[in-house]
Amino acid sequence: MSAGLARVSATRYITPLREGGSLPGLMEADDLGTYVVKFQGAGQGRKVLVAEVVCAGLARALDLPVPRLVTVELDVELAATEPDPEVQDLLRASAGTNLGVDFLPGSLDFDPGAFALDPALAGRVLWFDALTGNVDRSWRNPNLLYWHGEPYLIDHGATLTFHHNWSGAEAADTRAYDASEHVLLGFRPEVAAADAELAPRVTEDVLRDAVAAVPDAWLDGEEGFDTPDRLREAYVTRLAGRLAARGEWLPGVLAAVEQAPPRPEVRAPASRRPAWLIAHGRRAAR
Repeated sequence: MSAGLARVSATRYITPLREGGSLPGLMEADDLGTYVVKFQGAGQGRKVLVAEVVCAGLARALDLPVPRLVTVELDVELAATEPDPEVQDLLRASAGTNLGVDFLPGSLDFDPGAFALDPALAGRVLWFDALTGNVDRSWRNPNLLYWHGEPYLIDHGATLTFHHNWSGAEAADTRAYDASEHVLLGFRPEVAAADAELAPRVTEDVLRDAVAAVPDAWLDGEEGFDTPDRLREAYVTRLAGRLAARGEWLPGVLAAVEQAPPRPEVRAPASRRPAWLIAHGRRAAR
C-alpha cells in the first residue's frame, strides 16, 4: 500500500471515458466511492500515473484544488463481465494497482469565456504548471473542472517529461515553459506574486512526501535505478533543480502574461436546467 494514498478495490466497471487517450474508465469500489480509473496497462504506461500522483501531492501542499486520489486494486476476473474486447484487454493488462481519481458528479468543463477566475489563483496555477512542465492545460484542453463553485485541476499525466529520458533529465531544469496557449493566460495571472508565495513552500520534505505516495509497483524495474527509493530521490532532485533554476524559465512566463491579449468579457454560462423545465416555466409565465 502506498504512503499517503488510500487503497480501494474495484467492484464494478461502469463505462469507458473515451475522451482520454489512455481509455480511463469509471468504476465503483468497495468503499462505495466512484472513481475515474487510469490503468497501469494503458499504452501510455505507468509514468503517467507517477506524474499524476506526484503533481497532485505537490498541488495539495500548495493549496491548489485537486480531486482526491486513491490506488485501485483490480482483479483480472472483472474483465470477464465486459462485452467490449478493447476494455477486456485493458482490464487484463491492468491487474493489480491502478490510479483512481475521485469522480466529481455534476462538474463542468472549465470554460474561460463563461467563468471568472481570481488572477491570484490563476497565477498560482500557471506557476505550478511551469514548475512541473505541464504542456496540457491549454485553451484547447483546459484540464480544469468547475465543481461546487470552485475550479479543480485534473489530468497531470503529461507533466514531469524529464522522466522519459533520465540520461538527459537535468536539461529540463532550465527548459523554457511555453505559456502562450495556457488556458488561464487571459485572466492576467499574478505569476510574480505566486512565485514569491509558493517557491519557499516547495521544500525537499514537500517533494519527498509527494513522491513517497507513488506505489513501488509503478517505480520498480526502471532502468538505471536498482530500487524504487533511488528513483524517488531522482524525482526529488530534478524537481528541486527545476525550482532552483526558475530564474531561467520564469521570465518567459512573465513575458507571456504581459503580451497576452485582453480577455473578452465573461458571458453568462448557458442554462443547465433541463429543456422540459424551461418550457414549463415559460408556460407558467403566460
